[in-house]
Amino acid sequence: MLRLARKRWRFRAFRKRRELQSVVNRTKAIKPEQILLFSTLRNERVRLPFFLRYYRSLGISHFLIVDNNSDDGSREYLAAQPDVSLWTTKASYKRSRFGADWLNWLQSKYGHGHWTLVVDPDEFFVYPFSDTRPLRALTDWLDASSIKSFSAMLLDMYPKGPFDLTPYQEGQDPFDLAPYFDSGNYVVQRNYKFGNLWIQGGPRMRMFFQDMPERAPALNKIPLVKWDRAYTYVSSTHMLLPRGLNLTYDEWGGEKASGCLLHAKFLDTFALKAEEEMQRRQHYANSHEYRAYRAGVSTQPDLWCKWSEKYINWRQLEILGLMSKGNWA
Repeated sequence: MLRLARKRWRFRAFRKRRELQSVVNRTKAIKPEQILLFSTLRNERVRLPFFLRYYRSLGISHFLIVDNNSDDGSREYLAAQPDVSLWTTKASYKRSRFGADWLNWLQSKYGHGHWTLVVDPDEFFVYPFSDTRPLRALTDWLDASSIKSFSAMLLDMYPKGPFDLTPYQEGQDPFDLAPYFDSGNYVVQRNYKFGNLWIQGGPRMRMFFQDMPERAPALNKIPLVKWDRAYTYVSSTHMLLPRGLNLTYDEWGGEKASGCLLHAKFLDTFALKAEEEMQRRQHYANSHEYRAYRAGVSTQPDLWCKWSEKYINWRQLEILGLMSKGNWA
């Protein structure tokens, strides 16, 4: 059944390729060993300078981005970047399985044989030794260990006090404004169908989904994969097919290496974004997540709590059990 599902998702991505219009295609500059980043976005112009700078510093060589009908200058800004290939579409984000179909197609066409990183513009990948070793060092170790995929827990970051006290400035490190995270308060379950772990919790569950915690957003992701055109993401980057790519934990009592995605969602831009997405209704389950956000933001919430801890570095996250270096030394 999963094999048939994988064929169906791949065929769907092939059909959805017609929704993408090339703005600028620089993929001929991609070299065989380069690490590629794929992303889908809408109206993220203010975030893009830091986003690109951050991932360039890690060693990303080329960005392949789908712009979903932005009207804030995102498309024009990205088109001017020499290491970006850009596609645009006015098609439904929801009917593309929230961008997964578009990126599955681009990864199939351009990512085969490459390590590919799939992230949103508000997600920042942290991995063991990321403060001293480039991303290439991690992928070389994964290759040597015959590991094809690498998991990362989405870690919601937030300020102390209401989100809109200090406006975010273009090019600024978002974690200067939102340096705190929940050090505990997480629930982990195993998804036996796909073989992945399902993680929920953190500030979004306790603040916006306290009455329906089972509907809180999933925090488990597998953003880094040695891509093969036979692969496909099933639900965002939460899980993939073939099923074996989701087995990113150790069933024999040890710990496999893993990372975190620092999630810079809770800035002063959050309320406007929540309102826009409510109006568009292009997100999962008729945008129930954004309905919860809009209701919660109206009270000017402070996400600070007894679990709040200020971010220092990846070693702190390892000590807290939120990521692991496994046997990578």
